[in-house]
Amino acid sequence: ELPEVGKVLKKGDEAAVVESVKAASEIYAPVSGTVTEVNEALNGEPGLINSDPEAGGWIFKIAIADAGEPDGLLDDAGYADLTK
Repeated sequence: ELPEVGKVLKKGDEAAVVESVKAASEIYAPVSGTVTEVNEALNGEPGLINSDPEAGGWIFKIAIADAGEPDGLLDDAGYADLTK
């Protein structure tokens, strides 16, 4: 379930739901803002989230409301360390 374009989210709000064979998982907004675009390709090929997460598997784009909120997010190196 993708969010609607124009939906206003606060950091931590449920933005989307991803369903698998075994479970449904909520996707939470990493920052506050307004959804500007959703990846409609996921409706036909949801596996893109796993097979191509950094290119074709994006879920939604958001116009950030508070420019300081991204400062608390992990960068590539921080995420790599977390997932070792």
